[in-house]
Amino acid sequence: MSRRAPLLWHDGRFVRVLFAMALLPLLSGCLAYHRGPMPGEPAGASFAEVDGVRLRFLDVGQGPAVVLVHGYASSLDTWAGVVPVLARHHRVLAVDLKGFGWSDRPRGDYSPQAQARLVLDVLSQRGVDRAAWVGHSWGASVVMAAALAEPRRITRVALYDAWVYEEQLNSFLVWSRVPGLGEALFGLWYDQRPEERLSRAFYDKRFVTEDLVQAVDRAMERPGTRAAALATARGQRFRGLQRRYREVSQPVLLLWGDEDRVSLPSVGVRLSRELPNARLVRFPRCGHLPMIEAAEDSTRALDSFLAEDFIAGGPR
Repeated sequence: MSRRAPLLWHDGRFVRVLFAMALLPLLSGCLAYHRGPMPGEPAGASFAEVDGVRLRFLDVGQGPAVVLVHGYASSLDTWAGVVPVLARHHRVLAVDLKGFGWSDRPRGDYSPQAQARLVLDVLSQRGVDRAAWVGHSWGASVVMAAALAEPRRITRVALYDAWVYEEQLNSFLVWSRVPGLGEALFGLWYDQRPEERLSRAFYDKRFVTEDLVQAVDRAMERPGTRAAALATARGQRFRGLQRRYREVSQPVLLLWGDEDRVSLPSVGVRLSRELPNARLVRFPRCGHLPMIEAAEDSTRALDSFLAEDFIAGGPR
């Protein structure tokens, strides 16, 4: 079978849609969920159980708390270069969101609101009442959901290349909402051509190494991954959230790659205008992952933003 991804939104190529629909009776029930440890689980990893879901987490450093929330099809390892810098002055917590990394992939609600509640509950288990929240891509919608649900617990917000608007959803994600068709699309194509997806995420293609491609391949092979990815795609219904973004009054830092082809810089401009206390920092020659592709500059900007709490006399 061809490894080309479905181009449902290009050139009227509906043959693949028809092919997928023909397979609906075979594929609509084939995406299995998963609970519990998985093969290859990292030795020494920490897990919390929240609402019956086993979630991998990281908790290092001392000082004001900051929470790092990864994006779609990613994990807390996205923040590997950021954690040591922040941990010099902060208690840094990161979580593999439900359905990703080494966390459980159970049947259930994968909306930003549900994910935000799980992260808030992990923080409560760890004795953290208030924290700054940092999110990347789709993880930014989880951060915004948390800020709207529990504003008292969020001191400030930083968003990298946010994926937070209904208008950002492409045709593949919209079609995936259709019962049966979504199972077919994710069953056939979700794990296809990871090198092309990674290439789209980076401006400098030298970051798309064979080791990185193989790591993504291995992550996609973990049990329950396709089912959780589809449930997350179906949970990306942002209209209710985005109508309330103006209510987020905390200081907000928006960090954006100038060459991002996934979440366009115009989205950052829009957010900076809608949020009442936001500023936008853009990084030249950088794509969708500034914490990797513009690591030094973006981490310095984040660290300085978080340090403003110290200047103001401590976390508010």
